[in-house]
Amino acid sequence: MAQSLEPHAKKTILVVDDDPAILELTSGFLREDYNVLTAVNGKEALQAMKEFKGELSLLLSDFEMPEISGIELATRLAVDRPQIKILLMSGFPGGTLVLNEGWHFLAKPFVPSQLRTLVRGLLSPESRFTAA
Repeated sequence: MAQSLEPHAKKTILVVDDDPAILELTSGFLREDYNVLTAVNGKEALQAMKEFKGELSLLLSDFEMPEISGIELATRLAVDRPQIKILLMSGFPGGTLVLNEGWHFLAKPFVPSQLRTLVRGLLSPESRFTAA
């Protein structure tokens, strides 16, 4: 029996990217299956989280942003919402990122199917991934 996407429909994802075009594209890829909140920087994301009282399932954030980096944002959100899954993305080649245990990375550019598959896997009830 094929698994329905229905369990994912109620999950909420916060997408944060300081590039408005990437923010719109990325959030658009996910809106079909998820409730998507967006923010153009870390400060806006933190404010959105203060106002959002529901369950946040995933943070999908750009790694490198002015003022508050994706790492700092993820660290702050994980304190207040320890069950949140963390997925950081970056278009900077080279270098090794050191992520907290349970955090995940997606290299830009990516194709929509790659993003959807990764997010679906992270949010699946059968997922063995855990947040830090």
